Amino acid sequence: MSRISHACLVPIFGVLMASDAASQQCDPRHASSPQFDAQRCEFRNPPNPQAKAHRSSWEIWMRLLLEKKQGTVPVDPVPVRRLDRATLEALDPAANHIIRLGHSSHLLKLRGKWWLIDPVFGPRASPVSWAGPKRFHEPPVVLADLPPIEGLILSHDHYDHLDVPTIEALKDRVQRYFVPLGVGERLTGHGVPADRIVEMDWWDERPWGEVTLTATPAQHFSGRTLGDRNRTLWASWVIRSGSERIFYSGDTGYFPGFKAIGQKLGPMDIALMENGAYDSYWPSVHMAPEETVQAFQDLGARTLYLVHNSTFDLAFHGWREPLERVAALAQEKGVALATPEIGEVLTLGKARVNRKWWEGLK
Repeated sequence: MSRISHACLVPIFGVLMASDAASQQCDPRHASSPQFDAQRCEFRNPPNPQAKAHRSSWEIWMRLLLEKKQGTVPVDPVPVRRLDRATLEALDPAANHIIRLGHSSHLLKLRGKWWLIDPVFGPRASPVSWAGPKRFHEPPVVLADLPPIEGLILSHDHYDHLDVPTIEALKDRVQRYFVPLGVGERLTGHGVPADRIVEMDWWDERPWGEVTLTATPAQHFSGRTLGDRNRTLWASWVIRSGSERIFYSGDTGYFPGFKAIGQKLGPMDIALMENGAYDSYWPSVHMAPEETVQAFQDLGARTLYLVHNSTFDLAFHGWREPLERVAALAQEKGVALATPEIGEVLTLGKARVNRKWWEGLK
C-alpha cells in the first residue's frame, strides 16, 4: 500500500473516533467471566510473562501512515478454484471437508451440514467501502451459491473476520451463530435474531446437531472503533465432527495455552493456524512464522493448515513471506503441511499432495 493509499485511512479514523464510547455500559452478564476485568470494563488476555512488548498506538499509526510498503500486494493473479452449488453438493456427506475462501474465511461441510468460519465476502476489510485493505482475489464461490448454513463461527470482531455486508446477506440463511462473549450484540445490530446467537466464554462447550464446539483461549484483542477496545472477547475454537477434530486459532500471539488446549481437547486432526499480518511493532497479537510452527507443535495436531494470509494487505512483510517461511520450517521439522489454494477442498482423512502454489508469482 502506498503513502497515498495510507492517507486514505485518515478519514476512516474520523469515522471510528465518531463513535460514542461514553455511551457504552459495562454488561453485567460478563462479570462472571474469568477473562473480564469489571473495573476496566474490558476483556483481557491470559497471563503470559513471556509476551513480547509492542510499540505504542501512536508509533504504529505513524508507521502505517508514513512508511511505504513493498511487495505486500501480489502483482500476478492469486490462483482461485471456482466453485458452484453443484460442486459443493457433490462432496461426500459422510466426510468432513474444509474449503478455503480466503484469509481466515472457510466453508466447512461437516457430515453433510454446512458451516462457516469468519466469513468475509466483502471487497474490503474496513468500516467503509471506499478505503482500507482491498482483497487480492474474488471469493471462490458467490454468496448466492452458498447452501443453507447450519452454523457460523466467529473468532472475534475485527473487520477482517466480522464483515458486515456478509453478515447482513446471510442473516436469514444461518441457523446458529457461535461467537465469543459480547460479539452477539454486533450481530443483532445488523439484523441477526438474538435467539439464533450463542455467546461462549473460553472452555464453554456446545453441541449443535452432530457437531460439538468448544471456545478456547487466544492472545489477541478486539474492537471496531477507537472507543470500544476489548469490549468483546476473542477466541480460538475446537470443532468436533464425528471422530475428527479441527482446531482454528483465530487471531493470536504465541502463548502457553496451545499446549493446554491440545492436552485437554486433542488430539487434533488438523490445525488451522494463523500465519500472516505479524510485525515487530505488534509481536504479542500475531504470531511470526516460527511461532506458528511452535504453537502447532505445542498443540500436538497432525496437520498444519495455514490461514490469515493471501487475501488482504495487513502488515509490512511480503505477501508470500508467511507461506515461504513456514513451508521451509515444516520441511526442516518434518511437519505435515497444508497450504491449499483459494477454493481448494481438503477432505479430512483423504490423501492429498500439497503444492506451494505461490512459487513463481510476483
